[in-house]
Formats: sequence, structure tokens, C-alpha cells
Amino acid sequence: MSQGLVVLMLALLLGLQAITTDLYLPALPMLRASFNATMGQAQMTLTALLLAFGVSQLFWGPLSDRFGRRPILLIGMAVYVVASAASVVASSMTVLIVFRTLQGAAMGAAVMCARAVVRDLYTPVEGAKAMSRGLSGLGLIACLGVPLGAALSTWWGWRASLAAVALFGGATLALVALRFHETLREPNPRALQIGVLTNTWREILQNPTFRAFSFLSICSYGGLFTYLAASSFVYIQVLGLSPNAYSLVLVASALTYIPGTFMCRRLLLRFGVRKTVAIGGVITLASGTVMGLLAIAGIHTVWALMLPFCGYMLGHGIHQACGQSGAVGPFPQAAGAAAALNGFMMMVVAFLIGGWLGQNLNGTVYPMALGVWFWTVLIALLAWTLVQRHGASTAV
Repeated sequence: MSQGLVVLMLALLLGLQAITTDLYLPALPMLRASFNATMGQAQMTLTALLLAFGVSQLFWGPLSDRFGRRPILLIGMAVYVVASAASVVASSMTVLIVFRTLQGAAMGAAVMCARAVVRDLYTPVEGAKAMSRGLSGLGLIACLGVPLGAALSTWWGWRASLAAVALFGGATLALVALRFHETLREPNPRALQIGVLTNTWREILQNPTFRAFSFLSICSYGGLFTYLAASSFVYIQVLGLSPNAYSLVLVASALTYIPGTFMCRRLLLRFGVRKTVAIGGVITLASGTVMGLLAIAGIHTVWALMLPFCGYMLGHGIHQACGQSGAVGPFPQAAGAAAALNGFMMMVVAFLIGGWLGQNLNGTVYPMALGVWFWTVLIALLAWTLVQRHGASTAV
């Protein structure tokens, strides 16, 4: 595959997560009203999907190390399309949660394989640059997806938003089937043996580089998920924005994410991974602190939340590229298992955040603003300590 095709595949496969979660966010209050559901049930359509997404990667990862990335991608994407189509015609909140859960489990194959493919094809530092290119495409997809979701839900209801998710999955499946070539050169015939798998997971978890970069990517995603999971209720129900205006707020943060990924590549070229992550930590902490202090000061406006979070997304463009590629870097023979563990831990945290928000969204901006601030403190501490001690430092 050409480098351009690899980047396109990465963008679509990684963007699947953004499309699946972001596209229907503007319709979440409408969906809740349609089924007369509680706040916790509405959040469950997102958190159950993400928990299944995380857990499933523990199975998809070793399977891809044993049989290769292509067959796992094809199976996962086919199940994803079926579950997405079934979600469109769900007759109750319970049925919708079931199919969203299946959708999340299938999505795990796509995103996990995308991360493993980066390690199959590139060295760790080159992998961070390749990942940042794929994440640039993810940012573009998010920019297009959010306003599309708002428009569809406004014109035709929340089912139209979920139908668009199914169509995106179908197009991605077609491209994978037609153009994706296997990237795993030497499948591991022992990858699924219980003893081998247990030893592999133990070695991965004991590796300090894996822990440093995994914690970084987990915390960075934690801040993003806190914002996304709470944002539709805060902006629409608390601050009174329309779904279309709310979509523009999300577009602004997605647009900021794209230059963050470009900044990541420039910084990697000049400073290497450690200094790049440290600079990202400064940007992230400053942004979260501004958001938190404005909320405490009683300045509860769209701009007081949106502008600091745009700064957060600059740092997120750095931390996700370095974190995800750095976590799988030490494991060229077990990239699937390493990517799976990283993704699993990320989604467990997201599930816990969703449950917490379901209980604590209280008609104010505080759960979102102070939650994001909390994660920025953790990100900065990790960027300035563990990553500096255990991260790769080679500039390219």
C-alpha cells in the first residue's frame, strides 16, 4: 500500500470512533425525549458502547496477532455495519443500548488494528508521525461529522444520525475489502495459547514505556470524553444553544485538533518525543486551568468553555499521537496485544467517566469544566515525569 493509502485507512479506521460517538451527540437530548428515558439511560447508549469497545480489544488484539490484521478488520467491520443498521430501527432504549454495545465491540477490531498497523509498518518515532497524520484525518472527519449530525437530527430526527453512521461504516468496509493489504509479516501461531497470551500481557503491563505512554493517552482521552459526554447537555440544555449552534462549538474544537497534530509532527522533528510531550503538557494544563478558574469565577458562557477547550485540543493532538504509538512501540511481535490493552484501559476509564457524569450532571457547567481541569493536571504530571523517564527521546 502507498503511504497515502495507509494514511487514508488510518484516518477512516480511527475516525470510526469519532463518527460513532460524535455524530449523534447533538441528537442525544432528542433521543432521550423520544424514549422518555432517564439521563443515566441516555448516557448508557454511549458508555456501554465504549465499554464493549474496550473489552473487545482484548480479544481482537491476540486474534490479529495470530491471523493477521485483514481478516479481523473484515469481520469486525461487517458486524459493525449490521449493528449500526439495527440501531437505526431500535424500538426502545433497551434495544438501542444492546445494538450500540454490539457496535462498540465490532468497532474495537477497526481501531485496534489501525494502531497495530502503525507498529507493523513503522519504527516508534516514525510511527508517532504516521499516527499524527492519521489523526489529522480523524480531526477532519470530526469536523464534518458533527454539523452533519446536527443537521440530520434537526431535519429528520435522531434515527437519521445513526443511519449516517451505518453508511460511513459501509463505505469503510468496502475500502478495506478492496484496497487493504495485510501488514503483519509474520503471524504468531502461538498468540492465542493461554500461557503465551498471559505472559505477553504481563510483559506488556510491566513495561515502563508502555505504562508511561498508555497513561498519557488514557488521561488525554479522559479529558476529551468528559467534555464530549457532557457537552450536549451543557451547551443545549444549560446554556440554551440550538443543536446546529452546538455542532459549531464542536467543530471549533475539532478544527483546533488538526493543527495540534501538525504541531506534533513539527515538534517531533525538532525535539523528539520527550520534549514534544512536555510542551504539550504545558499547553494542556494552561487550558484546563483557565476553564476551571472561569467556571469557579461564575463566568458560565459558551466562550468561557469553548476557547479553553480549543487549547486543550491542541495538546490532545500531541498526546494521542505520541501516547498511542509509544505504547505499542516496544512490542513489534505483539503490537495487537499492546494496542488492545491500551485501548481497553482507555475505554474502561471512559465508561467510569460516563457513569459519573450520568449521576452528577446537575444543570450547571461545573461537572464538565472541573472534570476537564482534573484531567489536565494528570496529563501534565505524566508528561513531565513518567514520559521523561521512560519515553523514547530520539529526534528524527
